[in-house]
Amino acid sequence: MQNNVLILDFGSQYTQLIARRVRELNIFCEIYPYNNLPEDLTSYKAVILSGSPFSVRAEDAPHPDLSQIRGKVPMLAVCYGAQYLAHFGGGEVAPSNTREYGRANLSFIADNEPFFQNISVGSQVWMSHSDTIKKLPENGVILASTTDVQNASYKIEGETTYAIQFHPEVYHSTDGKQLLENFLVKIAGVEQSWTPDNFVDMTVAELKEKLGNDRVVLGLSGGVDSTVAAVLLNKAIGDNLYCIFVNNGLLRKNEFQNVLDQYEGMGLNVKGVDSSARFLDALAGVEDPELKRKAIGRVFIEVFDDEAHEINDVKWLGQGTIYPDVIESISVNGPSATIKSHHNVGGLPDFMKLKVVEPLKMLFKDEVRRVGASMGIDPELLGRHPFPGPGLAIRILGDITAEKVRILQEVDAIFINGLKDWGLYDKVWQAGAMLLPVNSVGVMGDERTYEKCVALRAVESTDGMTADWVNLPYEFLQKTSNDIINKVKGVNRVVYDISSKPPATIEWE
Repeated sequence: MQNNVLILDFGSQYTQLIARRVRELNIFCEIYPYNNLPEDLTSYKAVILSGSPFSVRAEDAPHPDLSQIRGKVPMLAVCYGAQYLAHFGGGEVAPSNTREYGRANLSFIADNEPFFQNISVGSQVWMSHSDTIKKLPENGVILASTTDVQNASYKIEGETTYAIQFHPEVYHSTDGKQLLENFLVKIAGVEQSWTPDNFVDMTVAELKEKLGNDRVVLGLSGGVDSTVAAVLLNKAIGDNLYCIFVNNGLLRKNEFQNVLDQYEGMGLNVKGVDSSARFLDALAGVEDPELKRKAIGRVFIEVFDDEAHEINDVKWLGQGTIYPDVIESISVNGPSATIKSHHNVGGLPDFMKLKVVEPLKMLFKDEVRRVGASMGIDPELLGRHPFPGPGLAIRILGDITAEKVRILQEVDAIFINGLKDWGLYDKVWQAGAMLLPVNSVGVMGDERTYEKCVALRAVESTDGMTADWVNLPYEFLQKTSNDIINKVKGVNRVVYDISSKPPATIEWE
């Protein structure tokens, strides 16, 4: 990668946000935990030290060796990083006398300072610390203050080292992106060359060199990540990529055939495997959500392994792993070599003995979509809502039967198609319907009914970690409810879920 920026993670909840902001400037960056540094630190054009939940005064505080960076590579120290440089550099860090959390405004900015170019006094910043810098480190020069925080920003004379006690990466810091651009572009001289087109060209070249004439098998899910990974691999190795799309019988209505048709038009070498009966048999009588997941994962591995053995001389397993998965696997709070087991193909067992290739492992979700768009993938496919790996199994509360799947597929189709018809689909991050394990009394044509209740769910979110319910128009909900009750045999009641995450989750199981 060209023009790398290194972000050292001290465990801050905002570290991924720093990377997001840097990427938005078309600059490539990588996150490494402070206790697992890359070998050659001088190859980076700039280094950013993250915040941390620790106090620099604590005995167990992160204490990295910065000797390869300090004074040799431009460095920006954020919050904990700024206090770290002060505490171990001849300055003083002490508990704050006032609450330094939340919004604040810059009350002083040093004149003619490139670091604060195009940023004015009064600019809002976001504070999040309980300690404060009482005395600057040796050769420290104050650059900015707020009403309560005198040393809100400083630099070290004789070095290209800058420090701030606020968080430029959060949206509440209104000029945070400008500050990062000032440091990275104007001061460190990093080129803004990280674009989707460049990523595609570079990745395809790397894949060609890495894979040669080897064969790769990839489990497609119909989702964004696996699809973009498949198109990238296809650009590199063509028909040596073998894609398998398994119908577990728990997909949306007509989704198996629709997705296969969509892939066929993209020139991918895809085999559709309808294993619906096999999955439903494995789920018979299973009610516990975790046992459902395990049953589905086990059968998927069996089906995928059977199909992979039909292809001669496969050397590689392609996966749609994305950067947040990788970051989790090397986190400050316990480095681990394990990517999340539910990702893409559910974590394949050792007996498959395939090397793994992950062309998207350095991208965030929104970047995956931009890369897909640059390769001409249908916007409708790139804009698809997330869909749980176990599919409708965890939206049917209780045991799974073919009839329950049919009912929920019909309900879901009315809901999702309605969102699209009303122009609401792209305003929602994820939507779906839940089939509840309760019957309720109803009246249809003067006759008493005792049928199923379904719950509709629509949330807005950026990453799925938190989510809020969407205030859909009453007219839309009214029409959707009428359509479901009138058209789906077995349902006589519709409710709308207005729970946020937390405390609720997006899915019900």
